[in-house]
Amino acid sequence: MPVNRRNALRGGALAAASTVLLTRPAYAAPAAAPVAVPAAKAAGPVPAATAPIVAAYRQLQAGINRPSPERAAALANLGRVAKAYNASLSVAGGGAPLWTDLPLGPGSDYTTSMYARLRAIAVDWGTPGGALSGDPVVLDRIKTALELIHASQYNENVGEIGNWYTYEIGIPYYLLHTLSVVADQLTAEQLARYLAPVKRFVGNPNLRANNASVVETGANRADKALISIVSGALLGDTAWIKTGIDALTDVAGGGAASVVAKLDRAAGDGFHVDGSFIQHDTIPYPGHYGIVLLTALAGAIHVTQGTAYALPQPLKDKIYALVADSFAPFVYAGALMEPVRGRMLSRQGETGHDIGHQLTVATLVLARTAAGKTKTDLNALAAKWIKEGEYAPFLKIPDPERFAPGPDLVATPGIEFAQDMLASGARPARVVATHRIFGQQDRMVHVTDDWSASLGVSSTRISRYEAINGQNMKGYHVGDGVLYTFLPNAKGHYTDAYWPTVDPLLLPGTTEHDGPVDPKFGGVPVGPDAHTGGVHWDARHGAYAFGFKNWDGSLVAKKSWFFTPDGILCLGAGITSTSPYAVRTTIENRNLGEGGRGTLLADGRRVATDLGKASALRRPRWAHLEHVGGYLLLDDASVTAVREDRTGAWRDIDTGANTKGTTTPNTRRYQKLVLEHGVKPTDAKYAYAVLPGASVIDTLTASWAWRVLANTPVVQAIRVAGGMVLANFFAAGSAGDIGVSGPASVAIGRCGARTQLAVSDPTQLQDSVTVTVRGRSVEVPLKGTFGATKVVLV
Repeated sequence: MPVNRRNALRGGALAAASTVLLTRPAYAAPAAAPVAVPAAKAAGPVPAATAPIVAAYRQLQAGINRPSPERAAALANLGRVAKAYNASLSVAGGGAPLWTDLPLGPGSDYTTSMYARLRAIAVDWGTPGGALSGDPVVLDRIKTALELIHASQYNENVGEIGNWYTYEIGIPYYLLHTLSVVADQLTAEQLARYLAPVKRFVGNPNLRANNASVVETGANRADKALISIVSGALLGDTAWIKTGIDALTDVAGGGAASVVAKLDRAAGDGFHVDGSFIQHDTIPYPGHYGIVLLTALAGAIHVTQGTAYALPQPLKDKIYALVADSFAPFVYAGALMEPVRGRMLSRQGETGHDIGHQLTVATLVLARTAAGKTKTDLNALAAKWIKEGEYAPFLKIPDPERFAPGPDLVATPGIEFAQDMLASGARPARVVATHRIFGQQDRMVHVTDDWSASLGVSSTRISRYEAINGQNMKGYHVGDGVLYTFLPNAKGHYTDAYWPTVDPLLLPGTTEHDGPVDPKFGGVPVGPDAHTGGVHWDARHGAYAFGFKNWDGSLVAKKSWFFTPDGILCLGAGITSTSPYAVRTTIENRNLGEGGRGTLLADGRRVATDLGKASALRRPRWAHLEHVGGYLLLDDASVTAVREDRTGAWRDIDTGANTKGTTTPNTRRYQKLVLEHGVKPTDAKYAYAVLPGASVIDTLTASWAWRVLANTPVVQAIRVAGGMVLANFFAAGSAGDIGVSGPASVAIGRCGARTQLAVSDPTQLQDSVTVTVRGRSVEVPLKGTFGATKVVLV
């Protein structure tokens, strides 16, 4: 079912569009290639030497005028919004607000909205074919509005009140979007005046303006660098341009905060040697801040290409390589996976598909400046994401309320760049089976030819959740061992109002009690246990372990997931609770959509699916959910099956001042499969397999693919077809012919004529682990590996 952006994502009025305007700006619609930038010449007050930078940045707002029906449709949507904003804009002055719903005043919560609305009008005015394109009356209103907002809201004399981001990144971006479009219609004095507050707040992109002891990192640094480059170009301030370029690699700080440095340590802001990306010290964020950073880097390359300020090729090569290394593994059907989106999963205007669109455009922009195999590979990824993104078609933007700010990375320019790429004959990249563990951000991804999976976990290094700024207000358990599965016939599963409607206490894969949630819920708390991580065997097999303890320590469990081409084998042991509440493990909690259907079978018998009525399945051997997949029950546990409709609004989970969702109710139907462990269980366990996309026949024949060797609080292990063993040891112990001296994840099997051993330290605390195989011991050095797999022959 294709996404209905009007119903699923935005309410019904242009006011809702302003909510989108206030989500984190990422410099604007991506970019046409610098080869299309006009020859260097002065554009009004902009000096000739820096005019190409401004012209290139204008392309990122207004595009390259490549005609197509899709471009026309996107531009029409922008035009409807721009005309509405222009019609309601008052430039009478005298202290009257520009828009009646956006009051003036120092530190106003609405200043960003004012600049965002003005940006929509200006971009439409400056885009060929726009509804307001070239209208001299509209231009005069834009110029007057710029003066009025500058005088009352954002000038070099205002103080930072509230969120620093508003003054140092948010407003500067929208202002630059506008100025780059109308620069040749302004005077040098006007440009200098409007950019004076930007110089005050972003004159040194290396540091936080309101607290010089804060060194900028990651996406914030990249944003400020691009703002400095473009602002400097508008003014002909070559020193400011250079400061912005130098900030990318932190020349001032000796490279310590370089945005492309690969950190060789656990956690911490930035990219890491294993491909991880973290922001806010402990949050895996390839699915938001990483893409914001990549977008700014793509913009920096684009606007400086072919100028005296062009980034050096080695730096550009590092940036190009980030796409495949850190981002592409977490994309399914054009959307970013939930475990790498932090609190942003609660944003109505930023579903996984939205941020996936932004990644696609950033990749297209990078490809336009690349050459040879690098260009081919980047285009191939973008083409793949566009081809697979049927749920939210990249080239179709049917709702002006969704993209009301205009070309915010996914409108006119993005469509033009994509069609340029597709017309060149670029071939989509193939799906390649992958099992990859990112130990430095406690994340993993498992990709098969048809389905993919990932886990939401935490540790003493990585937070259990991020719930700040009024966002992710029901994300209680997103770091407690959530198993996410991505299916080809349900590409919109998590985009389709999942987070406002899912039962947040019963997320798939988690073991929780049914008592109250943490009364102190909020912030970015790390987990209580260091044991989180796994081992990679090959592209189709791996194991992952999680030492779980709930928020108050009253519930503990040892949990393992074993990944194979056919499915995921899930083991739990040592499930012990001291609280007076019933403990459950959720096998499945599937979003079937609005009024969704699908037959549920258990051991060949149809299970009643009367809404809200629980069915007790006594010791089933298997279950199958139509259009979703199969489930094997590998012990004697009973299962509770419930089909229910759940209703929620995006405002329930996001009340943020700049991102709050609508109050429109969404109702979605869910199928739950839950294991009941009872009240105060002691050393309870579970063993089941999830078979994504499996047919009934596939489900019946799947059990031959593996055998459980152990499921205790010390070791959980399986043997898969072909004899390879995957095991998670939570302490020193043994399973069959394998023993370890301490916590470890282990895989062992044949490699030609030799036996190959793969080992990792999920705790990331040990210097080495000794593994004994059939009486022969080998010491595997693991110090400084940060959870990475080490392979030895034995």
